[in-house]
Amino acid sequence: MKLGAVLMASGAGRRFGGNKLFYPVDGVPMIQRAFANLPAELFDRACVVSCYPEILTLAGERGYLPVPNPNAAQGQSASVRLGLGELLDMDGVMFCVCDQPWLKVDSVKRLLADFSAHPGCICSLSWKGERGSPAVFPRVLFPELLSLTGDRGGGGVIRAHRDLLRLVEAGGAEELRDVDTRA
Repeated sequence: MKLGAVLMASGAGRRFGGNKLFYPVDGVPMIQRAFANLPAELFDRACVVSCYPEILTLAGERGYLPVPNPNAAQGQSASVRLGLGELLDMDGVMFCVCDQPWLKVDSVKRLLADFSAHPGCICSLSWKGERGSPAVFPRVLFPELLSLTGDRGGGGVIRAHRDLLRLVEAGGAEELRDVDTRA
């Protein structure tokens, strides 16, 4: 079983007031926390899709394939298509945003183990039955992910295939929280 990961780091941070991934949370920049909680070594191949050269440089230094995103203004779908395009030989690919600073590596490992045990399913981290991010998609759904447009990620694909969805409980509600504003 070959597993890949796409870390999506192209957001403009409009509500935040700029690129939030270098903003420290508990003293550590969010992008550093993402790299620590989603280590490239967990995957057969992992990439970071970003329009920010400094993030791409950091990604390469930490063992991720840096994937430039010149179409970040198109929204999440551009990151999904670019990242997945580098991982089409995988059996499953996990998509994760980089602004969930409280995500834990143990929860990511449980998510990947669940997908490995159920490789035809979509496995998504959750809390008390509420779906969150990240999520792992099987190869059979890659064409649908590649056809996404606009500011849409995999949520629409999940809604279209609820029968394939498996929820994997995170260690706590805070792991699913993302940072959209400085408050």
